[in-house]
Amino acid sequence: MIEAKDISKSFEKIKAIDNISISIEDRHVFGLIGTNGAGKSTLMRMLSGVLKADRGSVLIDGEPVYDNPSAKRQLFYISDDQFFFKSGTPKDMLRLYQACYPGFQAEKWHEMLKKFGLDEKRKVNTFSKGMKKQLSVICGICANTKYLLCDETFDGLDPVMRQAVKAIFVKEMDERELTPVIASHNLRELEDICEYVGLLHQGGILLEKDIDDMKLNIHKLQCVIKETDMLERLKAGLDVVTLENRGSLYTVTVRGAREDIQSFMDRLAPVFYELLPLSLEEIFISETEVKGYDIKKMLL
Repeated sequence: MIEAKDISKSFEKIKAIDNISISIEDRHVFGLIGTNGAGKSTLMRMLSGVLKADRGSVLIDGEPVYDNPSAKRQLFYISDDQFFFKSGTPKDMLRLYQACYPGFQAEKWHEMLKKFGLDEKRKVNTFSKGMKKQLSVICGICANTKYLLCDETFDGLDPVMRQAVKAIFVKEMDERELTPVIASHNLRELEDICEYVGLLHQGGILLEKDIDDMKLNIHKLQCVIKETDMLERLKAGLDVVTLENRGSLYTVTVRGAREDIQSFMDRLAPVFYELLPLSLEEIFISETEVKGYDIKKMLL
């Protein structure tokens, strides 16, 4: 398990991470999402032991990760801004990671490099962005660590390659109980692979939940209401997150069990209503809008 306990991190006057506590269970895909500047990359660097928390602690299987080689050997970190040796080749990266990770699977590395069509003797600085991401994923998988931390790993990959990488993650989870932690802006990429998600906003955690449970407890309600008193009863009787309307058609984001909402709406008896599932992207927008991160304000 990866545990962050009451961690904070500032860069001069900028507070990047503000008193965050988070637990990442083994053998599950954990997605980390957030608004721009929310602190995702900073948090990933703290979880991987690259940065030290100003306050609090980060533990890998009960051991502090910062300045602890034995704990760091349990994880591989793929940063958004990847590092490669100047004029280095994939073969140079292989030698580096073999020295860092005793369990590195060199034979598997060669096989995967051929399958991905990457030349191990070609200079990495001549690779495209997507090819560099592929190389990083191959090194991360073959390092044979328990945890794989990925910061915007799918960025730069074409649709076929994104699906291939996801399939590799699933295969490794099944065969050796790999635990991937994926930070991304692309919520649709996370929705079909992640089981748990943490939502960051302004350096803090807004929520940390099972995706299925989260979707079961927040819904989009569309209804036609013409009477003012009926609208007031709806607001009073449901846990409304957001509400907007076009004439008498209201679109409402509501927390609660689907059965309870349906029962209430049946009693309210508007002209028309229907309950719709929310995507992870819609949930993200709803949760951050409550905290003042509202797209409509940016357009005014």
